[in-house]
Amino acid sequence: MRFLISHPNNEIKKSFNISGSKSESNRLLILKYLLENIEIDNISDSDDTVVLEKGLLSNSGKVNIHHAGTAMRFLTAYFSIQENKSYVISGSDRMHDRPIKILVDALNDLGADVKYIDKTGYPPLKINGKKLNVFNVSLDAKISSQYITALILIAPSLEKGLIINLIGEITSKPYIDMSLALLDRIGVETSFINNRIEIKPVGNLNISKHYVESDWSSLSYFFSVVALSKSSEINIGTYFKNSIQGDKKLVEIYDKLGVKTIFKNNKVSLKKTRNFKLPKKLELKLNDTPDLAQTIAVTCFGLGLPCDLYGLHTLKIKETDRLLALKVELEKLGATVIITEDSLHLKKSIIIKKDIIINTYDDHRMAMAFATLGIVKPIIINNPKVISKSFPSFWSVLEKLNFKLSEV
Repeated sequence: MRFLISHPNNEIKKSFNISGSKSESNRLLILKYLLENIEIDNISDSDDTVVLEKGLLSNSGKVNIHHAGTAMRFLTAYFSIQENKSYVISGSDRMHDRPIKILVDALNDLGADVKYIDKTGYPPLKINGKKLNVFNVSLDAKISSQYITALILIAPSLEKGLIINLIGEITSKPYIDMSLALLDRIGVETSFINNRIEIKPVGNLNISKHYVESDWSSLSYFFSVVALSKSSEINIGTYFKNSIQGDKKLVEIYDKLGVKTIFKNNKVSLKKTRNFKLPKKLELKLNDTPDLAQTIAVTCFGLGLPCDLYGLHTLKIKETDRLLALKVELEKLGATVIITEDSLHLKKSIIIKKDIIINTYDDHRMAMAFATLGIVKPIIINNPKVISKSFPSFWSVLEKLNFKLSEV
């Protein structure tokens, strides 16, 4: 299945809502099933969250999380402390190529019993749940923050809590901060000083209700739409100025690309700045916000703006090798792209080819990032259903914004 996506690029003036944050929802779900004192409102409707909760409802046995990397990391830690229960956790072929050794080593250092079924360092895993007897662990900080968060989330349930020592420069720190902020909200004592995280064991907690803010990563595509449009103003809820989501960095980044952000009544208004003068080049370090890289690169290409994006080493172990995928698909459209192990460099583009078929590599962010280019030139997206992983209503929202979607 393919979608041909186009847009008249006339004025856009619309309002809509986006589902709760996948990142917040998945963290709160783990805490809900561990601590049994949490109610969640506005939970994400993403496939990843559905798959995670299904895994949490499994008492033991086989659990298949398909493409959901967050579920793989979080459930591996969660299952490891389910005493006297055994699990086999597996996923898609791509998931079995995504490394998990750092997390498994850390859990086993704490006294867990996690074994590899096939290839050392990769899923699928056999987990025998047990009581952990060590409460201090060290691991490389220059890794996916989900490994660290998986440990943070089980920490309050451990007899003496947990101390996590991070070695080296930290990647995606805002996601770690988010996890600790959620623990703080429910009354768990935490500290994060230099590279040392300490989480105290849980005390007596009252039942608490949490409203999940809408997803900032999903909002990124509409920053792109506004930046690429001739004239637009869209209002989107529910978003907070004091958000705990790291991708709120979008406000600062897209201000450089002609998008003004206004917060009012728990909504954001994104407005195209008239007669905005773009910089000669956009240079960004995205260590803290790697999920924004695809959207930013595509926006810059659509604007004819060269960019240098750094801090992207984790993109190679996502749903696909996102650096390579970006290079291949952007060059099909007429771009010149250079990638390294941790950076992407887009040269100034003058021509954007139309009706180019974009492959999505089973990666939701490839589909959504490139779809926004339809406002500049008609574009064809392969396997459009892949967006359900994080944003199932994405295509219907685009249609509300006057995008035309046709099956081809």
